[in-house]
Amino acid sequence: MKIDSLPIPQQVKEILRKEGIERLYPPQREAIRAGVLEGENIVMATPTASGKTLIAELAMVKKVLEEGCIALYLSPLKALAYEKYEDFKKYEKAGLKIAITTGDYDSSDPWLSEYDIIIATYEKADSLTRHKPPWLNHVKVVVFDEIHLIQDGHRGPVLEITAAKLLRNSPQVVALSATIGNADEIASWLNAKLIKSEWRPVPLKEGVYYNGTVYFNDGSEVQIPIKGDPISSLTYDCLSSGGQVLVFTSTRNGAVRLAKKLKKVSSEMLTLSERTNLRKIAEEIAKTPPQTKLNRELAALVQEGCSFHHAGLPYSLRKIIEKSFRSNIIKVLCATTTLAAGVNLPARRVIIQDYRRYDPSFGYVPIPVLEYKQMAGRAGRPKYDKQGEAILLSKTLDERDYLLKEYIYAKPEKLFSKLSAEKNLRIHTLALVASGYAESYEDLMQNFSLTLCFRQIGRQLLLEGIKRAIDFLVKSNLLEASDSLLKATPLGKRVSDLYIDPLTALTLLKYLGGKTVFNDYEYLLIICLTPDMQKMYLKRGERKVVEALLMKLAPQLFKILEAEVYEDEYEYEFTLASAKTALLLFDWIEEVPEETIVEKYDIGPGDLYAFVQTAEWICYAASEICKIMGSPQHLKKLQELRSRIKHGVKRDLLDLVRIEGIGRVRARILANYGYRSIDALKKASIKDLVRLPLIGPELARRIIACVRGEKLPESSGEKIEEEYEPSVETLDKYFS
Repeated sequence: MKIDSLPIPQQVKEILRKEGIERLYPPQREAIRAGVLEGENIVMATPTASGKTLIAELAMVKKVLEEGCIALYLSPLKALAYEKYEDFKKYEKAGLKIAITTGDYDSSDPWLSEYDIIIATYEKADSLTRHKPPWLNHVKVVVFDEIHLIQDGHRGPVLEITAAKLLRNSPQVVALSATIGNADEIASWLNAKLIKSEWRPVPLKEGVYYNGTVYFNDGSEVQIPIKGDPISSLTYDCLSSGGQVLVFTSTRNGAVRLAKKLKKVSSEMLTLSERTNLRKIAEEIAKTPPQTKLNRELAALVQEGCSFHHAGLPYSLRKIIEKSFRSNIIKVLCATTTLAAGVNLPARRVIIQDYRRYDPSFGYVPIPVLEYKQMAGRAGRPKYDKQGEAILLSKTLDERDYLLKEYIYAKPEKLFSKLSAEKNLRIHTLALVASGYAESYEDLMQNFSLTLCFRQIGRQLLLEGIKRAIDFLVKSNLLEASDSLLKATPLGKRVSDLYIDPLTALTLLKYLGGKTVFNDYEYLLIICLTPDMQKMYLKRGERKVVEALLMKLAPQLFKILEAEVYEDEYEYEFTLASAKTALLLFDWIEEVPEETIVEKYDIGPGDLYAFVQTAEWICYAASEICKIMGSPQHLKKLQELRSRIKHGVKRDLLDLVRIEGIGRVRARILANYGYRSIDALKKASIKDLVRLPLIGPELARRIIACVRGEKLPESSGEKIEEEYEPSVETLDKYFS
């Protein structure tokens, strides 16, 4: 089936031709024949690289251009959302306006009404449905990417309840996944036609390596030359024939260690021109903010044609690595399983080092088949490889046979809803009532009847769970119930709009409801005690240190906590983990250099940003709750603390960081050279500012224009680098 024969606008055909797309793949052809371009709901359960996204694009673009409506594309991850945003911008040539929204959960984003295709994360879409912006009524196509994540304990319920709310307006639905064990049930839930296929543009062979031989699922056996350990041997074998290798491992440290080992293999295979290209990429990585030890470590590996990839890396570095691997410049990539969750990075050979994961409750347990299939699906680069290979590792014959049976020949597990868990029903029951979707038990059941959970556990069990959730919410003064009618209290409505767990709100109220005014660390600790805030792990030997700091830095709060949790070992451990997390944030707002924080707490820059973003949001939520409850003694402190968390600065720099292009490092430089306020900067000249470290002519002109309220000058062409952390040595030089 040729693109030219499709009933889509001519300008879309021209865009696709420029992308090199002339004909449809077999699964795409099936979707067209099933009526996806005529508005039929479709579930695409087909392998990675089989063209699922193109079907979603065609459905969105055709309906938007012909009906003047809005299309919504939902993604589980911010990184994946941005990848799709960059890809979909090609349709701007057809006159479509593309937008992406992933943050600020306390907004209806009215500006989105001006756009045709909107890309959002599941969580952002859920928050938008709570605010009910008028433009949502114009959404006529909804795409659910990676819909198999419906069984993820965190994202699954968000996806499911968002789908239920959006389905009320009967949009066209396109759901995508490479691994669904019960695809027919998912299709039935969404009232969709199922397109199920095993076809791939690059055939996939799956196998198990044992003692120098790979035993593949097609019955073939391939001898691998021994070049050290199994992973090194498999990597050498693939690179020597011009392929790339993607190795999945279970931990971040494991990914880094493995990359350091495999660089010896990749380095042997590099040509002179490849080394030149890799040197340029390594230099770019070294200069990319934030400049930490991780950058230097990564840059050194990349020069040898090898890299690691995990969520601890900042987004800027991950993008460089992904682009370089796609371009076949980096030859070996060692990654954690987060990479398998949708980011498009195929390789000729995928090696899965660990098929067991550590679970705090159960120790090491086998991973689901679905997770293995997600990783295996990355094998094979279209247009470059004749076949892809996914290989598990075994040490014994028995283990080889186990892996062949339980993974290679196995089918992905069925997807089961996690919506009925107590926490999820608590959150989403409140949201449905507070947002006006339900005013009674019957209304609630009508909404929940549109979920997969309703289909899988039945009305009675779900109703019992909802009743328990309502009882809790009424006792917590978040809902009011009279007869069969339900109504959110002003507090309940605000909690729902703020997109926080009701338990987070109750935790904040517990400590902020009194007249005691706390110090900065104590407010940070209150934020970290909430269930919405991720916690740091307590390492061996840290307990006494953290306990001593807790007593010293939080004298008032410690007295309250000691009486509450000292007798409960689990609660006390939770409190100490929260206290350690608060210490990290305290270092951040006290302007401890980023590299120092990263090394001190053994985290990645990406983790630091995640802690900061979540803490800033909960701090904002705390200030909003204080407004509702009439607690002015906390309000000003929390509002100030939020700005300090956002920028990572002490109190005296809050004036300066309001200036565009000025972050924590440049603000401290300005202050140390005598420019401690906006008024002081008004008296400065461009010549004065250019003399300072990290302040170039372009930025100096913009600072002066900003503080004087003048029109910003036209750019001279000089690039202003984003705010970043220089190395600790550089900071010492500036601030000594």
